[in-house]
Parts: sequence; C-alpha cells; structure tokens
Amino acid sequence: MNISNYLTLLRIFLVPVLVAVLLTGRTPYETLTQSARLLAVAIFAIAALTDVLDGYLARLRNEVTRLGKLLDPIADKILVSAAFVSLVQLGLAPAWIVVIILGREFAVSGLRLIAATEGMNIEVSRFGKYKMISQVLAVGFLIVSNQTRPVGIAFLYLVMVLAVVSMIGYIRKFWRGLKPERRQQLARRRSFREMKEHVLTTTRSLREHRRLLREQRRKAREARAGRRRRIFSRAAREERRKTASARKAGFQLKQQ
Repeated sequence: MNISNYLTLLRIFLVPVLVAVLLTGRTPYETLTQSARLLAVAIFAIAALTDVLDGYLARLRNEVTRLGKLLDPIADKILVSAAFVSLVQLGLAPAWIVVIILGREFAVSGLRLIAATEGMNIEVSRFGKYKMISQVLAVGFLIVSNQTRPVGIAFLYLVMVLAVVSMIGYIRKFWRGLKPERRQQLARRRSFREMKEHVLTTTRSLREHRRLLREQRRKAREARAGRRRRIFSRAAREERRKTASARKAGFQLKQQ
C-alpha cells in the first residue's frame, strides 16, 4: 500500500458520504437545500481530485502497482454511478442519458478485462479524458443550483457523445491489438458457431418435417381404419339381414 492507493480508497469511502448528503431524508424531485448542494459539490470535487492525484503521484514516485491498477477504475465507476443514480433519483438528470453513460462504463470495463486476458493494455484515450472532465463539470453544475442546471444538462449530453465515441475507439484499439493468428482463430470460431447454428436450424426443420409426416400418416391410418369399420359394419348388417330372412323363410315352411 502506498499513498496513491490510499487516495483511491478515500475516493471509494467518499461515495456513501456523497449519496447520504444527496438522498438521506429526501424524496425524488424535492429541492435540495443550498448547504446540502454545496456540501455535495465539495465532496464530489474532492473525490474527483483524488482521481487526478493518485495517478500523478503513482507515476511521479514510480509506485504503480497491480492493486492500484485494479482499484482505480473500480473507484471511478462507483463514484460516477453513485453520483448519476442520485441525480436521477432527485430528478436532476434524464434517466435515459445516465443509462447510456453507465452502460458504456461497464462495457468498457468488460472490454479491458478481455484485453487483459489477451495480454493487451488499452490506454485511456483523449476522448476518455475529455469525458471524465465533462462528467465532473456536469455533476457539479447539476448539483450546485437550479440556475446552473441547463449548463449541467448540456455537459451531460456532451458526456454521452464522448462516452459513445471513446467506446468505439476502445473497441477499435482492442481489435487492432489482437494478433493476426488470434483474429483468424476468432473468425474460425465465429464461422463454426454460424455453421453450428445452421446445422441446429436444419435439424429442427427436419424434426418438424418428420413430425408432420408422422401426423399425416397417423391421420391416413385412422381414415383407412374408419373406412374398414364402416365396410365391415355394412357387411355384418347385410349378413344378419340375410340370416334373419332365411330363418323367417324356414319357419314359414315348417308351418305349412
């Protein structure tokens, strides 16, 4: 543990404090008091400042550790998610924009994890840095007062655009960073999955066709059996009629 890691942990510990200041004892769409707004902005600003300082100090003092690389993005995601969800709960931010931003955050985190398993390191792009700065400004303007809320909404739209653009850039970096052999392997896997899905679809179609044939044959057998029963029934009635006629004729001969 070093000072950079302690700053990252401080950022994580400030998250519940920020949520408590914003939401405790308040209902959605209720106006925050000015003191609560200023306190929330101060807490968020301190947390954002620790995000800048921990990386700077780690590089300056050559104290970059695996724990720091793991905790830093987690702390960022927790802070941003808590701030935006609190703003949605208070009615200060549109929910659909927040969903896009948070979805991008988790998608990029998953992409980084996959890249790490492939032995790659996806560096933060300049659009990602611009997004983080715009994010801090958006949250600050949305919280500080009702007069600055339109400015915060404008920055929130900017954050959404930068989030999508940076995510596309990360996906391109990941794909370009893959070795040609790995690309071919992924392409073969994709072709194999497509072929497997085609075989499964064909198999299901054949099974359905066979089921329909069995159903048609069963109905045909039932129809033939019904015709035979009707024929045998007519023949039996005719035989009984003839037998009855013969008995009646023999009885009449005996009487004569």
